[in-house]
Amino acid sequence: MKRVLNILLIISIILLIFTDCKKSPHYRALIITGQNSTDWVASTPVLKQILEKTGIFECSILISPTPGGEWDKFRPAWDKYNLVVLNYNGEKWPETIRNGFISYVNNGGGVLVYHSASIAFPDWKEYNEICGISGWDNRSEKDGPYIYFRGNRMVLDSSAGPAGWHGEPREFEVRIRNTEHPVTRGLPVRWMHAKDLLYARLRGPAKNMEVLATAYCDTTGGGTGRDEPVMMAITYGKGRVFHTTLGFPGDGTSPALQCAGFITTLQRGAEWAASGKVTQPVPRDFPTVSGVVLRTEMKPITLKEEIENLAKYEIGMSTRYYTGLQDRIKKAAGDPDKLLEIEKMMVKLLENDKATIESKKLVLRELSWMGTDYCIPTIKKLQENAELKDEVDFALERLGVK
Repeated sequence: MKRVLNILLIISIILLIFTDCKKSPHYRALIITGQNSTDWVASTPVLKQILEKTGIFECSILISPTPGGEWDKFRPAWDKYNLVVLNYNGEKWPETIRNGFISYVNNGGGVLVYHSASIAFPDWKEYNEICGISGWDNRSEKDGPYIYFRGNRMVLDSSAGPAGWHGEPREFEVRIRNTEHPVTRGLPVRWMHAKDLLYARLRGPAKNMEVLATAYCDTTGGGTGRDEPVMMAITYGKGRVFHTTLGFPGDGTSPALQCAGFITTLQRGAEWAASGKVTQPVPRDFPTVSGVVLRTEMKPITLKEEIENLAKYEIGMSTRYYTGLQDRIKKAAGDPDKLLEIEKMMVKLLENDKATIESKKLVLRELSWMGTDYCIPTIKKLQENAELKDEVDFALERLGVK
């Protein structure tokens, strides 16, 4: 009898673990950025924060070379990710990278096209099919019809004209056009979006594309007076694409990035692109037509905040603050003053008695290759700490200290 009870207990534990795993899937996302007509330095950490807030995404950031840079070092590991987030509209990628991306999507990889990525790669046929519709960079009727809504009907206007327009940032109403799609199911049919750029006159092949939401572009400042697509779902091969034109970053504290409607649809669109389903409930603070709802905590995390959070790191916890620190170091490459500012904050963590051993190991790893003479005295003081001996010796050796 006791043996039977033990077996039943083991089965129950296995079922509990299995059920919990099903409730909390884990997806890896790669945010590609680095060249952009909007402030990618401000928007990228906020996108990362928004996705990781769901608890189902772990995000990495890949920064492209600067214009004319060394593209041979830009090698996305496509097969490691369930979702690629595009926050990029710079130079055309080399052919090998383009081919790798298309293969990734064809084979079922998810894509999230964010805001100004709508503008990217005007002469790349496959990319424009992945986006569905795009704008600017000499696009015109040759690139596909102008897509807008008249009443409840989508219009494909093939008449001659340029692609892409926006006025000044403004608040506007978003209208859900498909209430049954996993991304939009359960959302209010109409809701107010925070001050943002409203892209209009977008054109494209619109193959396998479904418009999920539109916004009315009033005639102020030359607006179209039409309902313009702002959220699209596209299938390409076996892959799924969520395209949102919303989210003008400004300096990173833009109301558009803090809008509860934008945040929710980005999170849900990302999950659908990665998995084909949406498990996230509609939050209670989702806006309605009565007014905009902002989540002001959604803003770039400061270096001080990143170091303070990293100081609490233990094995098994999210590495988001460590990867955030690594991203800061990469972005500061070539700027000795910025790198020294980061190094000084890392040294403060090493000197903090309350910082965990695991956090200090991570910081020592980074200082070993980017540190200067500034960090050496502090690292030497840690030589007597048995728990850090290997990491300290390694860091000092790489820093050229005998």
